[in-house]
Amino acid sequence: MLRYTGGSIASTFLITATAFGALSLVGYTTKKDLTGFGSFLIMGVWGLIIASVVNIFLKQPMLYWIINAVGVLIFAGLTAYDTQRLKMTYYALGGDEAGKAVATNYGALSLYLDFINLFQFLLAFLGGRRE
Repeated sequence: MLRYTGGSIASTFLITATAFGALSLVGYTTKKDLTGFGSFLIMGVWGLIIASVVNIFLKQPMLYWIINAVGVLIFAGLTAYDTQRLKMTYYALGGDEAGKAVATNYGALSLYLDFINLFQFLLAFLGGRRE
């Protein structure tokens, strides 16, 4: 049985896809170097994991909402960061086709995980629950 209504899943998916596309475009076109944000964002993911495990035992609704809000911000930042990192890696490899294949596969996996997590955290905010 689905936890959320079909309409809320569809609308959240469209919002996530639009935000993901815009964030990837920002990451691809920005002149600002986002590498400094990468380690900060990864540490934020670890913080989310720890806070989520703690909230399993505490069951605090406010902490649940804070985790989701921070999760949306972290994965929005990771989307732009991973897009820029993928672009820079692709250009740095030059003519190494095997290296490009590995880098693009790893980059695609990173962006896929960013999308899924962004969708999950947005669904917690926007999803209409079934009664």
